[in-house]
Amino acid sequence: MNELILGAGGMLARGLAALRPRARALGIAELDVTDAAALARVIVPGVSVVWNAAADTRVDLCESDPGHLAVNDVAVGEVARLCRDAGALLVHVSTDYVFDGRPGRPWREDDPVDPVNAYGRGKLGGERRALASGAEVLVVRTSWVFAPGGVNFVDTILGLAESGREELKVVDDQRGRPTYAPDLARALVKLVGSGARGLVHFANAGETTWYGLAKEALARAGFAGVRVLPCASDEFPRPAARPANSVLDTSRYEEMTGEAPRHHLEALDEHLRVRAETGRA
Repeated sequence: MNELILGAGGMLARGLAALRPRARALGIAELDVTDAAALARVIVPGVSVVWNAAADTRVDLCESDPGHLAVNDVAVGEVARLCRDAGALLVHVSTDYVFDGRPGRPWREDDPVDPVNAYGRGKLGGERRALASGAEVLVVRTSWVFAPGGVNFVDTILGLAESGREELKVVDDQRGRPTYAPDLARALVKLVGSGARGLVHFANAGETTWYGLAKEALARAGFAGVRVLPCASDEFPRPAARPANSVLDTSRYEEMTGEAPRHHLEALDEHLRVRAETGRA
């Protein structure tokens, strides 16, 4: 096997595995990415691509537990070093949370970064280690990822409705672009095929808020009777601050691949179909 997928079992890794069936997919049971010796046993000469979908995405817990840095920051540097020595391409996924959320236009790849939470700082550290490693590297920032079978906002909202909740309060002052994990996987493969390197943004098209996404998900899933109330972030306090504007500009992706991402509502419909067919929530 000359391709590795790290973080097997996660939403993105499952999408990658479907597209790269000959790749060796390694989850936490097979490979702890914080174990440098274990990494060195699998990232060896002959490996051509390492798809790094391993991440600690527990945003609120990152504020009190610095353990996330081992996966999101330090391990990325070690993976990148081993890729450099093995002559492999590293494809690493980062986040919209590297930005401070100031209002204005969508964020471009060369805009200043200034994370407002520990998770964003850790992910920024990881992407900087990768880009400075001397390896061939493609870092793709994405946002608001959802897919069946993983912990994500869409399924959390649907789960509340399925449990009988008739009214939900959802934040309406944070804007972003939702991303369907299988579409992100296809985008990564497309970028690698086009020879892309460096830093690129990808997300599905169409801006919304968490409130807007919740309303659409519920209505399209047949829960139109659930009342959704918009609220401000300060009415729903959480340990980690979230950027008010994390809308990503995907112009560079479109130029590199010659295609535009499909709208997140089209992807949401596919997500709901797959969820209903497989029973995965």
